[in-house]
Amino acid sequence: WDWPLQTKDGFVKVHNDTEKFEVHLDASHFIPNEIRVKVVDGHIDIHAEHKSKTGPLGDVARSLSRSYKLPEDVNEGAVKSWLSPRGYLVITADKKPHVSNRPRLSL
Repeated sequence: WDWPLQTKDGFVKVHNDTEKFEVHLDASHFIPNEIRVKVVDGHIDIHAEHKSKTGPLGDVARSLSRSYKLPEDVNEGAVKSWLSPRGYLVITADKKPHVSNRPRLSL
């Protein structure tokens, strides 16, 4: 999981255990309605864009598109995303139920 707005300085955090998958990405340059997150064929597609805005250094426009493969044990239907008050894009999903292939013992 790379993210184009950082330089490997800890602004991307991935938590992936047996119950949950969660990613925090610094998206402080965007507001919620400028970010779209979709799940398509086992991938998370992220698109963020804002048109030209005038700032102290002139006009600035930003856009980015990224697609990341989800771990195979992630429940694609449970993926949720939101922008935190601190400007982090948070993407979470529960894992698929674990199915054991071990035979059941009858007593």
